[in-house]
Parts: sequence; structure tokens; C-alpha cells
Amino acid sequence: MQERLSVLANTIDRADDLTNEQLNEEKKKISVVDYKMVTFSLAGKDYAIDIMKVKEIAKAGHFTYVPNALPFVLGVYNLRGDIIPIIDLRLFFNSSVPEHDENFLENMLIVTVGEQTFGVVVDAIDKVVGIQKSSIQPPHPLFGDINIKYIYGVVEAENSLYVLLDIDRIFGVRTPEEERELAETAKAQMKMREEAVAEQRAAQQAALEASAKEDAAKAEELKEKRAEDDLRFIGNSLATFKKFSVNSLTEAWIKDRYEEWVKEKGEGNTQLQNESDAEKFLAPFYSKFTGTWWSEEYADEVLKALPENSAKNIVVWNPGCGKGYETYSLACILKKRYPGAKIRVYGHDTDLLSVSNAPLMNLTDEASTSWYQPYTTRTASGDYTFSKEIKDEIMFEYHDCVNTNNLPPIDIVFSRDLLSFLPESSQNTVLTEFNEKLKGNGIIIVGENEDISVTGLKKAEGKVTVYSKE
Repeated sequence: MQERLSVLANTIDRADDLTNEQLNEEKKKISVVDYKMVTFSLAGKDYAIDIMKVKEIAKAGHFTYVPNALPFVLGVYNLRGDIIPIIDLRLFFNSSVPEHDENFLENMLIVTVGEQTFGVVVDAIDKVVGIQKSSIQPPHPLFGDINIKYIYGVVEAENSLYVLLDIDRIFGVRTPEEERELAETAKAQMKMREEAVAEQRAAQQAALEASAKEDAAKAEELKEKRAEDDLRFIGNSLATFKKFSVNSLTEAWIKDRYEEWVKEKGEGNTQLQNESDAEKFLAPFYSKFTGTWWSEEYADEVLKALPENSAKNIVVWNPGCGKGYETYSLACILKKRYPGAKIRVYGHDTDLLSVSNAPLMNLTDEASTSWYQPYTTRTASGDYTFSKEIKDEIMFEYHDCVNTNNLPPIDIVFSRDLLSFLPESSQNTVLTEFNEKLKGNGIIIVGENEDISVTGLKKAEGKVTVYSKE
């Protein structure tokens, strides 16, 4: 493997039309030019990206295959000691890919997005073109066969019309303009909330003064109303700061948590002023071991919650899989519970970077010596990773669970805490999808503090929150 990677690294010498020396020279000139872009072609059409996003250009082939990666991820590549993912932009945009033999060297742009470096495969790299930034026109779907959200603009230069791609949006990174817009929006919302809090407190104080002469029953009634107002305001704040929905799914937990919150903060100090307050309020809500490796005790709890199932093929849906901690842990438990079955776990998430990197995940030394040990293997570099048998169970995919999918009938839905962070209309859509996809003897595992009994499903007894059609 190392020998192959070394050979591949030596192929990064020169591109057909544009050399790395020319690329670096063009970057140096950027201070005296309005805007420069690297142009290339995809499926016979001209495209470009900002030269400042391009680290270098290269020619390479024989990428190292990564099991269960997304279709447009060709594999990984050793770029002078750095292992980087290789993305085929043609496949990402559903364009045709010319046939070639196994020794063919692909044209690559080595781009940097945030702190991550990617190799981006295109049909051909042309040249560097300098333009006036003011000549860039707004994007329009007629200018390309790709989603308009990935287009920064279009520009005509040197008798060609170029579609200027927004590489940050393609890889899910917010632009500085978007960050500023979000900050300004948050600032405006904070001002509105402060004014609302001030008005509400003034109204409450006036009501308290007016009710001082009333009997104890009216005072108690006022206290209950204030609590309802606080709860409503807390619900609005949670929706604003954390996109958390307060409805039948979570209202029982919210009421219990509010009583604890009053004891912690004291009456009159219960409002959530910022995202930090909202996170503290929600801290007890999250299910055990969210975003980290499971303990053996919790793994045993999940194991006990899984039903008897003699099927030869068991299908599991794990929407909101994130970086893959939960998916891998679940795959190990499923292997232990159903040793004779062929298991397929679909891990879905809308975070492109997370689902792209999940197949490459390694374990910490501590996790590799715990209950995960029978399901791991050690690589040549000394890192611990999951065995091929476990990795072959899992299919990580970029997918929004609110949208329809083509999954087969499902035995187990494992969706902890995901529903609570969706709008109510989206919750109903996803729950309907769960019901329609779930087999008659299947189960749904949701977060410890989520209640989906309104769907007519039956809740099972146990430490893990399980619902079934039976």
C-alpha cells in the first residue's frame, strides 16, 4: 500500500495546460488584479473557481478504495504524506465520465475548504483567467446543469462563458458573508428578545402589584399563568437558538425540566438569554453517549432492547448518524444479537463532511480495548479501526430524512433525539415515513426523552425507549 501511494505521489508533476509554477505565480499577482480564477471543463462545459481556493494542480490515478464511501468519493490519496479524500466533481453533479483504462491519470485540483484539503477530479484543467470582479453576473439555473446553490456566478471572458462554482457551498462551509448575515440576524433577534423580556417582566410586575390585594387563590392563578408564559417563551427561545421543537413529542420533558430550571435559577431568572443558556437547559435532554463511544453498560441495554428476529436479512435505518459513533456502535451490537443474519445499516445525515469521513473513522486506544475489541482490527500504521465485517454492514449516505427515500422495508429504526430538532411539520413527515417503512414486527428506538405515542405505536418497558406496532 505505502509503495503504491509513493508511486502515485510521483505523478504530481505537471498538468497539460497549467503548471503548479504558473499557478503559484498567478497567486502572487492577485494583489494587483481584481479577481482571478482557475478554469476547467466538465462534460464539455466551461467552469471556474477562485484561484485562492486552489492549493495546487496534479495528475494522479489508482486512488485507494474506501469501502461504503459515497458514490462520488473515488477514494483517498497520499499527497506528500497527507491522506486526502478524492471527489469526482463529475459524479457529484451527475455528469458523464469518459471511459479510460486503469492506468489513466485524472486531472485534479487540490483545493482547501476551511481546514480540510480535497482532491477534485475534473475533465481538463485549462488556465488562469483574470477578470474584473464587477463583471461577475448573478447565478441562474440556465447557465449550468447543476444546482444553482453551488454557483457563485457566471462571467464572460476571453470569448468563453464560465460558470463560477462556489466551492465552499459544495463542501458545506458557510461563506464569510453568510457568517456576517447570521451574526447580524442573531444580534437583531437578541435585541427583540431583550425588548420582549423587558415588556413581559414589566407586565408581570404590574400584575403582581395589582394582585397583592387579591386572595391566595388569585395569587396562585397568576403564578400558574406566569409559569405558562415562561414555558412558552422558553419554547420560542429553544426554537430560535437550537431549532428544538416543543410539542407533544417533548412537552412532558419540558415541563419537568422547567421545574428543575426554576430551582436552579430562581423565579424571575428563568428566561434563556443566549445560545449558552439554551444549551444548559437542554443538557439533560440528550440521550446517553451522544457523539461518543458507548460504554459496555449502555451497549448491553441496547442489546436487551433488540427483539427476537429470525430473518436472514435485517435492515436498520439510522437517520442523523453524524460522524458515525452511533452507527458503528449499533452495528457491533447488531452483529452480536443476530450473528447468523446479513445486516445492512443505512447511516443518513445532511452533514456532507461527516458522512464522507465516517468510513475512515478510527477508534481511540481506550475504546479499542473495551467491549468493541472483538469487532476491531489494527492497521499497518498502528491505528485501530473496525473490521471489514462491521464496515461491510454499514452504508453511509448523504440524505435528508425529511425527503422520501428508497429504502427497503425496515426491521429497526434507530433515531435518538433527531425528531426533537425538526419543525413539527417535518416531524410528522418523518414519523409517517417510519410507520410506512417499518415491518410489522419492527421497532423504533428514539431518544430517552422523546414521546411518539401519539402515532399509535406501543411503548415497550425498559431503559431504552422502544416503540413497536404490536
